[in-house]
Amino acid sequence: MKGAGSLSLVLFLISFLLRGISGAAESLQKIRVGLPSLALTYMPFYVAQEKGLLKKSGLEAEYIQMNTGIQPQAIIAGNINFFPSLSTGISAAVAGLPLVVVLNFYEITPWMLVTTKEINKPQDLIGKKIAISGIRTSPHYFLMAWFKKVEISDKDVGFIMTGGTASSFASLASQQVAGAVLTPPFDDKAVTRGFKKFALVGDLVDIPTSGLIASRQEVANHRDRVQKTIAALLDAVTWIRANRVESVRMIADKFKITSAEAERTYETYVSMFNKDGRLPPKVARGYLDLLRQERPVPADLDSQKLVDFSMLPGGK
Repeated sequence: MKGAGSLSLVLFLISFLLRGISGAAESLQKIRVGLPSLALTYMPFYVAQEKGLLKKSGLEAEYIQMNTGIQPQAIIAGNINFFPSLSTGISAAVAGLPLVVVLNFYEITPWMLVTTKEINKPQDLIGKKIAISGIRTSPHYFLMAWFKKVEISDKDVGFIMTGGTASSFASLASQQVAGAVLTPPFDDKAVTRGFKKFALVGDLVDIPTSGLIASRQEVANHRDRVQKTIAALLDAVTWIRANRVESVRMIADKFKITSAEAERTYETYVSMFNKDGRLPPKVARGYLDLLRQERPVPADLDSQKLVDFSMLPGGK
């Protein structure tokens, strides 16, 4: 009898522990994030996943690779909960989709036009092809601004739409194009392979870069889930800043670059972060002005209606 009692106690304890483990697993809220390609600007997402910061916030995340252009509709259809391209999200919101910016990572974006060594002046690109992620993406807008600055017609240059920065680099590396608009670490990686940084284009116009776009329905009905996602990503930014050696190693491993290239990329990357996760009103207004050049945008549209930073630390 005594042995039976001990066995019952053991079984009870095992059952209790299993229920606890099961309950903990069930308590994780699931999210899906659309990411178009491997890119340095998405590092907070990689770190949040790989360092367990999402799980620490009570989330189980699935990253789904999909072209930037279809991500707004994917959110509306319920296929994903979030995506990172702020320019895509704002553009879709202006077009009428109920999307909102809830987090912004960066103060600047060092988009760079990288070319073959044969390109010595802007006019050398006439009749050549340049790789960009796609029409109406940040690389496209920056390049159009640069063409205007150097007085080249975009009709005199061909484009290859690659769908992402990694693919733009691959097009340049395989010499399918004479140039590509790239961000770190792909610009430094290209230099190592014999190409050259021809012109910094990322400072020519106000274009939001990466952060977190959500639907207004997500914010209204799952505010806690949105807030947890923001918290995990901000923790990832803090981790990147505080862990230089491991961050450099991650950059080198992910982007298949040398340690020296990764060190330079890390320095550039950390300098890009903003301080509070908010999108400056000037940048939002500047982007609306850019959109007005190609479509009707009401003159009285308040750019602040396209953002909701109330879920950030100290938000209201």
